[in-house]
Amino acid sequence: MNTYGRLPVEFDHGQGVWLWDKEGNKYLDALAGIAVNAVGHAHPRLVKAISDQASKLIHCSNYFQISLQEQVAAKLLEHSGLDAVFFCNSGLEANECAFKIARKYGHQKGIKVPTIVVLKKAFHGRSISTLSATGNPGVRKDFDPFMEGIIQIDENDLDGLRKLAKTNKDIVALMFEPIQGEGGVNPIDLSAMKEYRRICDENDWLLMVDEIQCGLGRSGKWFAHQWAEIKPDVMTLAKGLAGGVPVGAVVVGNKANIFTPGNHGSTFGGNPLAMRAALETLSIIEDENLVENAYNVGKKLKKDLSKSLNGFSGVLEIRGKGLMLGVVLDRDAHDLLEPALKAGLTFSVTAGNVIRLVPPLILTETEAEEIVKRLTPLIRAFLAQPKV
Repeated sequence: MNTYGRLPVEFDHGQGVWLWDKEGNKYLDALAGIAVNAVGHAHPRLVKAISDQASKLIHCSNYFQISLQEQVAAKLLEHSGLDAVFFCNSGLEANECAFKIARKYGHQKGIKVPTIVVLKKAFHGRSISTLSATGNPGVRKDFDPFMEGIIQIDENDLDGLRKLAKTNKDIVALMFEPIQGEGGVNPIDLSAMKEYRRICDENDWLLMVDEIQCGLGRSGKWFAHQWAEIKPDVMTLAKGLAGGVPVGAVVVGNKANIFTPGNHGSTFGGNPLAMRAALETLSIIEDENLVENAYNVGKKLKKDLSKSLNGFSGVLEIRGKGLMLGVVLDRDAHDLLEPALKAGLTFSVTAGNVIRLVPPLILTETEAEEIVKRLTPLIRAFLAQPKV
C-alpha cells in the first residue's frame, strides 16, 4: 500500500552507529530506526543472544510459563519502582492496553463513560483509539468518527485541567509523553509534570505516561518522567526495549494493576525470542552505562549544535534531553532529508519543521562531533535558500 514516502536508499548492513547501503556508501545513523536501535547495529551481545534463542525456542503460547518475561519485568520494575508488567508487540498496543486499564478503572468506580485527558500535541498511535488521543490533524484526517471519552488540553493549561477536574466527573486518567516525539521533540515542563501528578492524586485519576520514544535511557534517565521526580500509575514502552526486535510493554503501579485473566492478552506478546532480545538489550544498557552516556554525549551534542548554529537566521531553537534532540527551523524541513543522505547522515523531520536526532545510545563524543560537522553545513545551505 502507498503508506510511506520512502527515501531513495536501501541499507544492507550496519555496525554500531553506522549504516551501509547496497552500493557500499556509509552513513552516520542519527535516527536509529526512530529511536529503536538503542544499542546500535549488530551489537555482538545482542546478535549472539538472538541467535542462541532462535536455536532453542522462538515462540510458545502465553498459556505456559515464560521465565524470560519475569526476568525482563524484574529489570523494568527495578528501574521504574512500579509493580507489574504486560508485554505486547508495539507502542500502539501498549497504549491500547493503557486505555483499557483506564476504562476498567473507571467502570469499577461506576463511571459509564470513563474519560482520559490527553495533550493537544500528543502522538499515541494510529489505531482508532490511539488516533483519538493524537493531536496532529494531518494524521487524524479522514479517520473519524473517533472514540468517545477523550479530552485534549494544552500542555501548559494547568488552570484548564483543574477546571475540568471540578466540572467533569467522568475523568479517570491523564496521559502524556514527558518528551513529545512526533509533536516536535517537545519536553513537558518539569513543573507541569509535577502538577499533573498532584492533580491526579487529588482527583483519584490514573497518571499514565507514554515513554515509548523518550524512555529506556534516551533522555539521560531511565525514564524521562523521572526528571520531574514523579512516579506514574501506568507507563507504556516499546521502540528501544529490544534493540530492534518488536516489543511493547505496559508497566503499572499497584493502583492500576487491575486486570484479571481474560481481560487482555496477546498471541505474540512476550514470546521467548522477543524477551531474550529485551533482556540482553536492557543488560547492555546497564553494563555499558548507556543512560549516563546518553546524558553526557547528548549534552555535548546539544551544546555543539547550539554553538555551531548560534545566531544563524532560521534556527529557532535546539531542544530536548539526552540523545533525543530537535533542531527547530522557521520552515518545513523535509527537503533536507535527501541532501542529508548525500552527506552520509540519517535523521527524520517531525512536526514539519523539526530535525529529529535520536541516534543509538552508544554514540561517542567523536561521533557526536561528526553529526554536527555533517549537519551544520546542510542546515546553513538550506536556510540560505529563499523561504517558500
